[in-house]
Amino acid sequence: MSDPAEAAHGPWDRLPEALRARAVEPPGRGRLWLIETTLLVIAGVFLAVATVNDVVRQTHVNHRLIADLRTWRSYTGHDYRNLSAEQEALGPTSLGREVVCGNTRPGAPKTKPQLCLAIWGPVANGRRTVHGGWYLRARSPDVRAARYGCFGAASRGKCPP
Repeated sequence: MSDPAEAAHGPWDRLPEALRARAVEPPGRGRLWLIETTLLVIAGVFLAVATVNDVVRQTHVNHRLIADLRTWRSYTGHDYRNLSAEQEALGPTSLGREVVCGNTRPGAPKTKPQLCLAIWGPVANGRRTVHGGWYLRARSPDVRAARYGCFGAASRGKCPP
């Protein structure tokens, strides 16, 4: 059983004096409390703004990628579902410029020759503008040496001479 003297004390008595609950704030502590609260509110606002910014950015990226897939399907006339979209194929600084690749004939992904389209610009009517592209041989990675049949402005410097 517990000691009756221990039961008379509150649960806060085990803590150091500075951490115990107080009935009143000691004199001269109100200013420190105000500074701490202000800093916590500023940190909270900063985190809230960063979260909203990240959600909005990701929503715009998703909207763009959906338009890119729809553009590839309308450009090629194939209603394939297994398409790949690469956001850094045109360089790490190519914000908003994607390359979408898909098979030219039915089959498992990358087992048939592929058509890759370089797409960028604003979304209009659920689609974006195709600025060029290239073909890839079956089962080959999307590297410059494996590309052929390049066309459009996007192919300059991205295909073998």
